[in-house]
Amino acid sequence: MSADHPQSTRTARDAAPASPAPVTTGTPPHTASAADSAELAWVTRAGAVESRHIGSAVLLGPDGAVLESLGAPQRPIFPRSTLKPFQAIASLRSGALISQEAVALACGSHNGSRRHQEVAAAVLEAEKLDESHLRCPAAYPARERDLIDHLAAGREKTPLAFNCSGKHAGFLAATRTQGWRLATYTDPKHPMQQAVMTVLEEYCEEVPGVVGTDGCGAPAPSLTLTGLARGFSKIASATSRRDAEVHAFTVSQAMLDYPWAVHGRGEANTVVMEELGLLAKLGAEGVLIIGAPDGTTAAVKTLDGSQRANNLVALSLLAAHGVIDVDALGAVLKKLIRPITGGVDEAQVGSIRLSHTVLERL
Repeated sequence: MSADHPQSTRTARDAAPASPAPVTTGTPPHTASAADSAELAWVTRAGAVESRHIGSAVLLGPDGAVLESLGAPQRPIFPRSTLKPFQAIASLRSGALISQEAVALACGSHNGSRRHQEVAAAVLEAEKLDESHLRCPAAYPARERDLIDHLAAGREKTPLAFNCSGKHAGFLAATRTQGWRLATYTDPKHPMQQAVMTVLEEYCEEVPGVVGTDGCGAPAPSLTLTGLARGFSKIASATSRRDAEVHAFTVSQAMLDYPWAVHGRGEANTVVMEELGLLAKLGAEGVLIIGAPDGTTAAVKTLDGSQRANNLVALSLLAAHGVIDVDALGAVLKKLIRPITGGVDEAQVGSIRLSHTVLERL
């Protein structure tokens, strides 16, 4: 019996190793300081500015030229989960044979609904694997209704509900195809992760810097915000370019065809893709990237790690350059931005708005 079959048939050689020490290779990225950054958005109350979100943003045109630059997008960041579409390309290149839904899930930071879990489980089942092979943490569904159903079914925490389970299932499908060692597929030296680094270098046109460990246990390489936007532009435009890599086309089309798998019904990335036809992917610690079919791409990194204003900033930059209809933008922003409210009647008492620094560019 193969040592790479489900846990009950695995030998000691393929038993899951202890969690590795954090990987810190390369030169520390030291993301931009507050002094290097720009004010991106304000939170107001009673007409006064209560909080300020600072960070960096960049907008690239279809030809890769920088159209707008705020803060220090040339400084490296950890893109976190915005790298998932690139990681999915690496899995497909390495032989992962998965459905379009599963490709979208591999690109996603989902909320662990039953359907999300089912898609990830189907990928594993097709490879004669199960959730015990996933090297991401166990979690509960993120939404209350899904959590109630999950607990009512008598289920405990499961790695299938972790927001990165699709990415990890894709890694395992490719690893299985190649005959690589399953238990170490998240190791930076593993062929699967080396394939990811190759994709990043090709698409972003820069060598990743320091490589840390992401929250899911996979490697977390650093890139500049501009490099990230450059690479994502190639994926977002893959459905309209004859010279696009077939795997980039597959990733882009899957995300647009199954946006619920990328984030979750009613969630920000899903709404942007469903209603605006743009490719959208958030990353932990305040990273967001949104690309149009022509390749115009906006990338934002908020220095405090918040996502609160990122959709407003990125979509406004795209709209200012004619990528989004202003009326359509307004309708979507109403769904994405929570008003500042007060009192039992939840009356609106403030707002989240673009800073003067950004407005001057629009």
